[in-house]
Amino acid sequence: MVSQSSAAVVSASRLVKSVHGPGGELAILKGVDLTVTTAEVVAIVGASGSGKSTLLGLLAGLDLPTAGEVQLLGRALGGLTEDQRAMLRAGQVGFVFQSFQLLPALTALENVMLTLELSGRAGDARTGAMEALEQVGLARRMAHYPGQLSGGEQQRVAIARAFAAHPRVLFADEPTGNLDQQTGEQIIRLLFNLKAVYGTALVLVTHDMALADRCERRYRLNDGVLEAA
Repeated sequence: MVSQSSAAVVSASRLVKSVHGPGGELAILKGVDLTVTTAEVVAIVGASGSGKSTLLGLLAGLDLPTAGEVQLLGRALGGLTEDQRAMLRAGQVGFVFQSFQLLPALTALENVMLTLELSGRAGDARTGAMEALEQVGLARRMAHYPGQLSGGEQQRVAIARAFAAHPRVLFADEPTGNLDQQTGEQIIRLLFNLKAVYGTALVLVTHDMALADRCERRYRLNDGVLEAA
């Protein structure tokens, strides 16, 4: 029996992703294998254009591979429809992006509430969203719109949104990429603190080696091949 503490939350087996280009078939990922267990923190580094974000999207079920298999939270994604993959992610998978991806017409509070509503927690969405924003230090900024917030504050809203439903795994694509060094350091601490609170596994794509060095395992994606770094 596999213990809960070591259970795989996401795994990839012989993952291949190819796209059609002007010169024919272009292989972005070439037989990638990866397993991430409960509460583990894994960093994926590599040059721009190496396929890091493509891999992250496949692991999260936002896209499907050309070949190979991804299992997310014990489910093989290849056998699920797009709607089924979305239902699997709801409330169990969080996302943090470099560009924040907040809805500009909604306040900070409403942005976080929306995630809880979509995960089936409409009844306590407001309370849960307020608690999440308080955890990231934005108790006084809940009524502000994204355009009224600094980059660091917008990323804090994004982190509150990502952790509000207490996900089992969180995928972060360059979470400090648009931030200055000091703000980026604050965001890193926040991510790791909330990960510890909720026992969430983190899969991070980053150029920030200071962030990668804090992770339990580090991988480098080079020419479509994932290797231990």
